[in-house]
Amino acid sequence: MLSEVRMRKNRSRKILLSFFLFSLFCLGSLWCQQDRRFFDDALPLSDDVRLTVLYPSLGDLRAFEQLRNQGLIPIKNLTVVGLYHEKQLTTFAGSIRYAQNNDLDWLKFHRLEGDLELEMLFEHNALSEELYKIFSCSDGILFFGGADIPASVYREKTHLLTNITTPFRSYLDTTVIFHLLGGWQDKNFTAYCESRPEFTVLGLCLGCQSINVGTGGTLVQDIPSEIYGKNHIEDIIAMSQEDWHKNPFAMLYPREFRSSNLHRIKLAGDGKFVRDWGFKKEDEPLVYSSHHQTLQKLGKGIRVIATSLDGRVAEAIEHTVHANVLGVQFHPEARSLWDKDIKSRLTPEEEKTDFLSILESNPPSLAFHKKIWSWFSQKLKASHRMRNTTE
Repeated sequence: MLSEVRMRKNRSRKILLSFFLFSLFCLGSLWCQQDRRFFDDALPLSDDVRLTVLYPSLGDLRAFEQLRNQGLIPIKNLTVVGLYHEKQLTTFAGSIRYAQNNDLDWLKFHRLEGDLELEMLFEHNALSEELYKIFSCSDGILFFGGADIPASVYREKTHLLTNITTPFRSYLDTTVIFHLLGGWQDKNFTAYCESRPEFTVLGLCLGCQSINVGTGGTLVQDIPSEIYGKNHIEDIIAMSQEDWHKNPFAMLYPREFRSSNLHRIKLAGDGKFVRDWGFKKEDEPLVYSSHHQTLQKLGKGIRVIATSLDGRVAEAIEHTVHANVLGVQFHPEARSLWDKDIKSRLTPEEEKTDFLSILESNPPSLAFHKKIWSWFSQKLKASHRMRNTTE
């Protein structure tokens, strides 16, 4: 008899525990669903500076958090909104949990819905009205790096070395850019930035390529084979390290080397870096890159403002109409650039060291990277002031 009572009590406890856990799950799911639609309740007028970021992966958000913590993005009232589409293969659940578990109240999310097919990217489509609201309630947009853009997006055949892993991500990135800046695809389309010329756009690595493709440009699909005529890793290793745009040793020894490389770039004398930022044409800052594709035909309004030392690979672009648009074919946000505890090497002959020390010992490399983030922060704040003034 006593054992039966105990069994009933245990059964009751299990039922209560299950109900409690289910309630927590429902509350958590409700929180996630609400937080994934930030712009539903957002107003054009706001006290916070709002930055929308495309493809808010956990790694990229942690890199951005590091930039904030080190004072490289000195905006106290900054809200960052991760924008993604429900059809993307990446769920971003890890990013959402990270923001919740670490009390990052400045980090929000917005999930887009609606059809977005290849044929709809560069015209008014099912996302256009919602994208305009996001544009109206934001002060700038940041495009992170990532995998290759499908060649079909820029109407070319696909190279054997093009690695397509996130096609819908590229659909979203390029349609957003087209809506912001317009492009060769439809010269009569009224770009959103025409109404707000101070709006700020920054593209990193893939983001730089997306700016070009979104405005009607194309890409070289593999730098070693198409530009340098190299089809074997050993032949790439034999080249000058200045011509590596990703580390070839990482393909031979993936456990020992990162895919990134440090190499110098050449600044255009009439580009933003020299014209506005105070660097000299003779300066050759080191940059941290990891890519095998580059710009070919330029998009509408796009001009190259930095190249590789041999001039064959575009390293940075600006827009000829919208002054606050910048794309860089490298990674100024990389965590290993700003953390001296992260040590690595580029070749088997080198000792492991931190990249920040290398930037410091090769001026103006560190100043150049810091300037990218100070410029971006200043332009975001200026865009915010204008948004609140004109609304």
